[in-house]
Amino acid sequence: MKILFIILFALVAYATQGQTIDTKVKEFDAYVESSRKLFHIPGLAITVVKDGKVIFKKGYGVRQLGTTNAVDTQTLFACASTTKAMTATCMAMLVDEGKVKWDDRVIDYLPEFQLYDPVVTRELKIRDLFTHNSGVGNADFLWSFMDIPSDEVLAKMKQVKPSYSLRSSFIYQNIFYLAAGKVIEKVSGQPWAVFVQKRIFEPLQMTRTFPLLSQVKDPNQSQPHYFFDNTINVIKRTNADEIGPAGSVWSCVDDMSKWALCMLDSSKYAGGRLVKPATWVELFNPQVMVTPAQFYPTAKLTKPNWITYSLGWFQQDYKGRKVNFHTGSLAGETAMHGQLPAEKLAIYIFGNLDHAEVRHALMFKAFDHFALGGTRDWSAEVHDLYKKQTQAGEQELKKFEDNRNTNTKPTLDLATYAGTYTDPLYGELTVTVQNNSLVVTANNVVKVTLEHWHYDTFRGFFEKRWWGKTNATFSFNNQGKISSVTFAGMEFRRK
Repeated sequence: MKILFIILFALVAYATQGQTIDTKVKEFDAYVESSRKLFHIPGLAITVVKDGKVIFKKGYGVRQLGTTNAVDTQTLFACASTTKAMTATCMAMLVDEGKVKWDDRVIDYLPEFQLYDPVVTRELKIRDLFTHNSGVGNADFLWSFMDIPSDEVLAKMKQVKPSYSLRSSFIYQNIFYLAAGKVIEKVSGQPWAVFVQKRIFEPLQMTRTFPLLSQVKDPNQSQPHYFFDNTINVIKRTNADEIGPAGSVWSCVDDMSKWALCMLDSSKYAGGRLVKPATWVELFNPQVMVTPAQFYPTAKLTKPNWITYSLGWFQQDYKGRKVNFHTGSLAGETAMHGQLPAEKLAIYIFGNLDHAEVRHALMFKAFDHFALGGTRDWSAEVHDLYKKQTQAGEQELKKFEDNRNTNTKPTLDLATYAGTYTDPLYGELTVTVQNNSLVVTANNVVKVTLEHWHYDTFRGFFEKRWWGKTNATFSFNNQGKISSVTFAGMEFRRK
């Protein structure tokens, strides 16, 4: 009789647990949809894994505004910078094989990779390629303002002046992940895109995951959206293939469920494991402190005691637990991968609206809802936080524009400003006159139409209007002739 009672009690407990999970999933499902609407996101997809199982997976909204093409769990999105953790794992495999060490010098594998400071060139280690503390600041203009191959992107790094000394601070840097991909190629004999496909996607049976945008042909793919001109618009997609190891992977939540499970469970999968246990631990060991200025505004809500970066992951504490996470952002496209390792919980989120920060809200909501408890309305708080941040930015812009001196005119006739301007690092700028405006084209990639602003500064929208406005300010030599122009913060000398 006692045994029967124990069995019945166990069955009741199991059924109650199942009902609880079902209830929690339904509640979370409703919360995700209400959050999507609050943030006006056309479409998103999300998966939650816990205790070695996928407990939630769903698509919401549409792939493109103006259509009825629904997002589902097979819809392809840009992984963007969540790719970085994959690249770090690829390097970790080569570490396991004894082909490279984290503290080897980069120049021992890539002698052609030279930086502005020869000391940094000599001392830069493989580990430093993953931790954003090389001393070199943001250099994304090398792929956003130029259409040059990856080898040329790396070659130009020699001309980028450092922003701080080696390992003394933290500034997010995409180009060093490209260098890491080149090391992977040199050591393995396979291009990064082939290596990540063969060594991660195929073993995990991630059949709808592609290393490069150029490989994405399936029509079930999301389109990027951006809010400008007082409405949400579909925009032209950003191609990150030339810096692939930093952010070019495309996938869906069906596949990212597999990746999330693998990385949460010490890199295990059905056929084995990607890296050795000790190497997996090293991937998540804090490597550098992150400066508050380089962290996320959500810190105002979560109030972490510490913020660090490991090998491809941001980290912070939350309710006494360690959180590993990383966002991914390309123009009009977002992603986020978050882990709560102590609770064996992870979440992955895709979105198709630029910097749709509901991703942060849903991550912390999932942590509370499925593990830590609490009824905090993260979406409302994050929405309010970013709304205030946007308003502050608008006020700063208004303050800048209000400082314009309207009672000025250009020093010279517009035709005099036309010509070619160059810089060894930034490339070539051409200035022409059209309809009483200056048209600036940078490297045949970026185009801006500029109206006179004040004095010898001209201002206008980028051709890609979602980039906003920028200025071009012309300088003169002591003979009164135009000597240079500073465009979008970059100085070009007159040819």
